[in-house]
Amino acid sequence: MRLIAEMRVTKLAPSVSYISFLALYFSFNIITTISSTFLPDDDFIKCLNKNTYVDFPLEKTFFTPEKNASTFIKVLESTAQNYRFLTNSTPKPSFIFTPVHESHVQASIICSKKLGIHLRVRSGGHDFEAVSYVSQIETPFLLLDLSKLRQINVNIKDSSAWVQAGATLGEVYYRIAEKSKIHGFPAGLCSTVGIGGYITGGGYGALMRKYGLAADNVLDAKIVDANGKLLNRAAMGEDMFWAIRGGGGGSFGIILAWKLKLVLVPETLTIFSVTKTLEQDPDFKTLSKWQRIADKLVEDLFIRVVIRASGNSTVAASYRGQFLGEKGTLIEIMKKDFPELGLTEKDCTEMRWIESVIFNGEFPEGTPIEALIQVKSPLVNPSFKSKGDIVKKPIPALVLKGIFKRLIQQEPGTFLAFAPYGGMMAKISESEIPFPHRSGTIFKILYNADTGMRPGTKINWIRELYSFMTPYVSSNPRQAYVNYRDLDLGQNTRNTTSDFKTAQIWGAKYFKGNFKRLVRIKSKVDPHNIFRHEQSIPTLPVQS
Repeated sequence: MRLIAEMRVTKLAPSVSYISFLALYFSFNIITTISSTFLPDDDFIKCLNKNTYVDFPLEKTFFTPEKNASTFIKVLESTAQNYRFLTNSTPKPSFIFTPVHESHVQASIICSKKLGIHLRVRSGGHDFEAVSYVSQIETPFLLLDLSKLRQINVNIKDSSAWVQAGATLGEVYYRIAEKSKIHGFPAGLCSTVGIGGYITGGGYGALMRKYGLAADNVLDAKIVDANGKLLNRAAMGEDMFWAIRGGGGGSFGIILAWKLKLVLVPETLTIFSVTKTLEQDPDFKTLSKWQRIADKLVEDLFIRVVIRASGNSTVAASYRGQFLGEKGTLIEIMKKDFPELGLTEKDCTEMRWIESVIFNGEFPEGTPIEALIQVKSPLVNPSFKSKGDIVKKPIPALVLKGIFKRLIQQEPGTFLAFAPYGGMMAKISESEIPFPHRSGTIFKILYNADTGMRPGTKINWIRELYSFMTPYVSSNPRQAYVNYRDLDLGQNTRNTTSDFKTAQIWGAKYFKGNFKRLVRIKSKVDPHNIFRHEQSIPTLPVQS
């Protein structure tokens, strides 16, 4: 198969002028030059055919800007979840391949190595810095888009599910709920996140205080390694299986599927949302109390706080809670442990677990659960810059005042979210998987700036806020969550030695002491650094 069809020049009719002939001649040579320029695309297809036994229809799996620019852009943007990286100046892949079979992924690795084409891999496109579909440090590159590998097989009998990397969290939740009212999975709040990359960073959600992270609940995996081999847990070994569950995506291989351990949920859950404006909580007594008790509440209760401007020059904190039980029991707990919030039965709604997923995803009220199987984010062209922090001790009221003051003039898309830890999160060792933020963590902060308008100003704003928070969050190192990827912390170049030195700084922030083990495993399973991006785990420098 050839990307560019053969061209045939027929005998010119006598009426064709000499000038027309020259125009045709030069246009033919221009097309031929373009064809030669993009010969690697063509060679890649030939190589794929030699290394896979499953056909792939070119018109549905292979996209280039030269062949069909509008289709190429449509595919590129289909699961790109941060429009800050879809500007005209942002580097674009030379071509996109969307495999429809596991062997296509294996062949892609073999062929990218053989032809020397840099590879980026996208499952859901939610990487905060877009490293799954944009390469700022190495061009040209190809994009391997796993969106067509999205099969989900739920087995209620053994409480497990095999899920391919291109499936979204929403699809996983929906398919589990189709089979059972009392099973769920402890993953994230955003339904359009691709599960392939999500679990590689750990993955937190509303069930984390009860069951831990998504990565804490993985039984097996399928991964294609740097040699194009398809491995399961037994074949890859426990070191690599440890690394891929929280060590960050795009470093050790390409995840094709996860085997998830399903967890039990009650038939009835209770959710609530109570909002306190700055005028209703002027001394921050409610938010200060939340900080003192959020990680100590019963592990069935998860209360998240979202702080954003709410118009009329004020800021509001929304306390969004989920309780694994009925509202009568919840009210008793809240009266005892958190009366300051003033929760009433009218604030509470009982529902099924699958319906609580809609609530936690902040869909509009009344949204049907079928919305969970849509691939595109419900947000309109989101453009943002995010940063994160780990908090070990309550933030003083005076500092909270400084946060609120900075948020007053911002759009609703700019916000801070506090997610509580404790419960099961505090019981798991920080070296159990690469994700190290466990015992001693009160909550995690997500700073999010809407960069749709005046992106430079907004990025400077969030960096200033992050600097302001320095004395009040974790230190030595100042810790961060790898799924809140932040290239401000440092990034790789193409120099392995300097990458290792730089990565020791941001690596300690994401992984603490686990970073050293990740580097050793990387050096063993991918010594030539085939899987690399701006914050991939580096290999050990070669000793001279």
